[in-house]
Amino acid sequence: MTYRDAERGRQAAEELRKECLSISSHQLDMTDPASVASFADWVMLQYAGIDILVNNAGINFNLGSENSVEYAEKVIGTNYLGTKRIIETLIPLMKPSEHGAQILNVSSRLGRVNGRQIRDENLRDQFLNDEFLSEELIDGMVSAFLKQVKDGTWTSNGWPQMFTDYSVSKLAVNSYTRLMAKQLSNRPQGKKIYINCYCPGWVKTAMTDWQGNVSSEEGADTGVWILLLKKKLETGKFFAERREISF
Repeated sequence: MTYRDAERGRQAAEELRKECLSISSHQLDMTDPASVASFADWVMLQYAGIDILVNNAGINFNLGSENSVEYAEKVIGTNYLGTKRIIETLIPLMKPSEHGAQILNVSSRLGRVNGRQIRDENLRDQFLNDEFLSEELIDGMVSAFLKQVKDGTWTSNGWPQMFTDYSVSKLAVNSYTRLMAKQLSNRPQGKKIYINCYCPGWVKTAMTDWQGNVSSEEGADTGVWILLLKKKLETGKFFAERREISF
């Protein structure tokens, strides 16, 4: 388990230990390359690698139907760029196994291309085309959004009108999941890495100001289900409520 705030992280880990769970924890700020590198060094020293990576860290500054892009750089920097940084750093540390290692990105339906969150049809078509999808396309989309936030033109350029920065960040995460699945697909047996994402729903946590309609346990259910699937593992898929949904 990782945490950005050292004191709150230690408290959370201690609460879990009181329930007789075996927990190892380490400070990690996904937005800080030095922190990510330090965490990777610790993982190698303590465990010589990892089997499963769950990217659950995320931030959002909007509630209900509110919308603000005031903190767009922070949201994009954590939810997308931070997730990408962690994945790129830890892929070399993922342990070979007969069943394959797994990466699971906790995402949101708000980032669905098919959900018509993006009104620009050309952009939608590009993101739905696996042959056209690239890191340059994703990063370019994010950069264009941030530029338009700064110059005040984002409202007239087809971006989501609710939870705008959060939705854009999750569109990037979902697209990056698909891209990485394609890039990792040719790894030999024994060194396979499967990567998927899922939407936990509107969960009652501090990020939603406890206004969600899903408990933490219910929100985690589909994620655990994906990671413990006994059948042939999927990759590059999007899930919710224990079923595959469209991107």
